[in-house]
Amino acid sequence: MEAIFIAIRTFFEAGGNVLFLIAGATFVMWALIFERVWFIYFEHRQDVFNALTYWNGRPERKSWNAQRIRERMISEVNNRLNANMPFIKTLISLLPLLGLMGTVTGMIQVFEAMTYSGGNARSMAAGVSMATIPTMSGMVATLSGVLANTYIASLVATESDLLEDTLTRDH
Repeated sequence: MEAIFIAIRTFFEAGGNVLFLIAGATFVMWALIFERVWFIYFEHRQDVFNALTYWNGRPERKSWNAQRIRERMISEVNNRLNANMPFIKTLISLLPLLGLMGTVTGMIQVFEAMTYSGGNARSMAAGVSMATIPTMSGMVATLSGVLANTYIASLVATESDLLEDTLTRDH
């Protein structure tokens, strides 16, 4: 177990301070992804049940007023269903940029090493790893987020369509 912590510490030291930003953003992104999955599989069911109970308990469902109530209920359920999705997409877009920032800071370190050591390969190696590790980390986090976001977006679209189809217009 201690070897894992040493490996993680070594990885963060080689990648520079930008890795802490990437790790924090990735943690927040995955926390929001897990929250959305939890909501869809557990809490959303209650929202749908409440909407169906209210709609099916209405004495009439054909009038213009009834249709506006139906649209409002669908909109409210969909708003709760889509909560945090824009923030997840923002984090997915931000992670490669944080990786690029790590690349730039690593290259600055390479140029500083070249200035002071005259191109000594050993002194430049730390800067090169500091330039490549954040890029890789940002891209891996982004790819995992894109896959999860695609899955969640398909669940949201399916649940939204299902609710709209379930709230019948006629009585």
